[in-house]
Amino acid sequence: MSRVRDTSQESAAAALAAVQRYADNPSAFLALNTGNELFLGSGGELIAYREAGRFFVQFGGVFGPEDRQEAVLREFRKYARERRRTITGIQLQRADAELYEAAGFVLNQVGSSYAVHLPEFTLRGPRFMKLRNKISRATRSGLDVREVAFTDHRAGIEEIDAAWLRAKGRHVKEIEFLVGEIGGPAQRYRRLFLGMLDGRPVAYISYSPAYGTRPGWLHDLSRRRPDAGPGVMEAVNAAAIQAFSREGAEWLHFGFTPFTGLDASRELASRSALTGKFLRFLAEKGEAVYPAGSQLAYKEKWGPQLVLPEYLAFEGSASLRAVWHILRVTKSI
Repeated sequence: MSRVRDTSQESAAAALAAVQRYADNPSAFLALNTGNELFLGSGGELIAYREAGRFFVQFGGVFGPEDRQEAVLREFRKYARERRRTITGIQLQRADAELYEAAGFVLNQVGSSYAVHLPEFTLRGPRFMKLRNKISRATRSGLDVREVAFTDHRAGIEEIDAAWLRAKGRHVKEIEFLVGEIGGPAQRYRRLFLGMLDGRPVAYISYSPAYGTRPGWLHDLSRRRPDAGPGVMEAVNAAAIQAFSREGAEWLHFGFTPFTGLDASRELASRSALTGKFLRFLAEKGEAVYPAGSQLAYKEKWGPQLVLPEYLAFEGSASLRAVWHILRVTKSI
């Protein structure tokens, strides 16, 4: 028997174990976000999702051993049908996409994720001159970057969040589902680096663990005060890279950016032409929907060596209504 999320520590522990053992998606830790529903397979496998209208919007693929993924997906589809829900998925990796296509889903590339291989990483050379200058400028301003515990700096983090949201405008919502969080039961597994000026918190980056074939850390939630000055976020990330490199970490993942890196050669045979056209439109004109351009520019500053396509999945047939619900459940619109 499969079971869905409840409030027990047993279910939370099973979900964490599934991510740690089986997840090859660098953003998989986001499956543990507060507010996600957790479908647990009979062997402890995990599917994370949220409900939106008549859809179950699934995050990533099936987090379980390869020889069990097809069966768990079948169990989840049965569970959804019994509740008259249709499954859509976002942030599926290529292997996930092929599994879902074989099960009759329609797949479209929706964006890409980016990563730096830390053993090869260096800021030396002309390519990173502008980045080095920004970091140097922030350091000369007196920026102090340190790794901290969230519980010791909760008030300062909340002040940064409030200032960041005010600067975005009163109608802006915080993106959910496709980004991580701070706090909650899984906080002890994350790393938090805080930038301070004259003892005042001005910026932070939270990093989540990444498992699988490219283990390391995911550059996840990041915020800064609007008056923090240039180069602050870069300096915080550079300090984290130094710490992770000293520890022998393999990869720093910058995570998923929707509507970037779209390439016809990466599409599967089951792709929807209409959905592809809509996604390309968002890639060209969609900054008002999602700030993909600025996110990509930040990630490309660090010279990522790895770019992975990520996919949307539609059960049965593609639907712009389903895309709309995905954007709504993530609060992208």
